[in-house]
Amino acid sequence: MDGATADSTGIDRLYSAFYDDLHRLAHQRLFRNERITLLNTTVVVHESYLRFLSAGRLNITDRAEFLRYAAAVMRSVIVDFVRRRHAERRTQVVAAEPDRHGEEEIIAMNHALDELQKVGGRLASVVEMRYFGGLETAEIAEALGVTERTVRRDWEKARLLLAVALQ
Repeated sequence: MDGATADSTGIDRLYSAFYDDLHRLAHQRLFRNERITLLNTTVVVHESYLRFLSAGRLNITDRAEFLRYAAAVMRSVIVDFVRRRHAERRTQVVAAEPDRHGEEEIIAMNHALDELQKVGGRLASVVEMRYFGGLETAEIAEALGVTERTVRRDWEKARLLLAVALQ
């Protein structure tokens, strides 16, 4: 078996093993922001899978590592979708106000998260996993190898920094 086939087979196994987790995370994220009506759980999961494949060799050894990576992939899927919608709207005369508001929130959060990454990598990871990945506190703690209390403190600190960045 050549390297590309071996990598693809490994990604297929990884994806199958964690499909339910990925589907649940995508559903939780999209459920919180119903304004992204054209993007559904299945689309996010399948697009994430395609991005796993295009990444080539993944060195993911456990569920925690997969959750961290999945949150980052879902962030890119959602942000890319919103950016495409914005580009399409520029060519259209009228856009639905609620859709535009939700999409602007996602783009603003993406930029704020990039800024937060410069201040604290773990803080940014907590926000990415919670906001874009839909992970719960216990799952974030597992993924980062810290306590739930640490995640809650990081989340509060990140929220304060994001509030300033988003103004």
